[in-house]
Amino acid sequence: MRKFAFIATALVLFALPNLASAQQGDAMLGFGTVSSPGAAACGTSFSLAGLCPEDGGLYTNISADVIFHRRVGFGFDAAWKTTQGAYGGAGGQPYRPILYDFNAVYQPRLGKKVGADVMAGIGWQSTRFYGYEPTSSCVYFGACYQSSNHFLIDVGGGLRYYVWGHVFVRPEVHYYKIFNNTVDFTSGNVIRLGASIGYTIGGPD
Repeated sequence: MRKFAFIATALVLFALPNLASAQQGDAMLGFGTVSSPGAAACGTSFSLAGLCPEDGGLYTNISADVIFHRRVGFGFDAAWKTTQGAYGGAGGQPYRPILYDFNAVYQPRLGKKVGADVMAGIGWQSTRFYGYEPTSSCVYFGACYQSSNHFLIDVGGGLRYYVWGHVFVRPEVHYYKIFNNTVDFTSGNVIRLGASIGYTIGGPD
């Protein structure tokens, strides 16, 4: 997960110069699952006939945003299958989808403790397929897998409720249109459902 740490650090460094003029910033950690259309019966490898749906399993997500005046800003989100899945069920090829997206964000206030997050943007999905014969280079760098990468567009929304001070919970839904995803799965339409807990830095004027 070194790549996640690098991206999170880069996001913070990018956002810091803008925080002086920002109204608020938010950092979030969450969990959920994904759903996509397709038949449950499929092969045990993405390279075999009978592709599987990109469906089920526990996903972890981290996200952050910076919000300016008029409640508009930008954000970043990364979600990944928490543990490796087995393609087609037990005995299938191990794999892990990772979703990244950069979004424009609108945060209307609905009440003193309630607000909404509406977002849309672009990103990519990197699906790692494991189980290849190890080489010295992949063992050393911890990357004995092949990646299948695809561009995506996404829209999403959540309803945040401040449970204590600057701490909030946010049930949320995200829709991804993943281009050429049918190389690996049955559909390019993926929905992620979940909830995050977050912390707000700053606040409304």
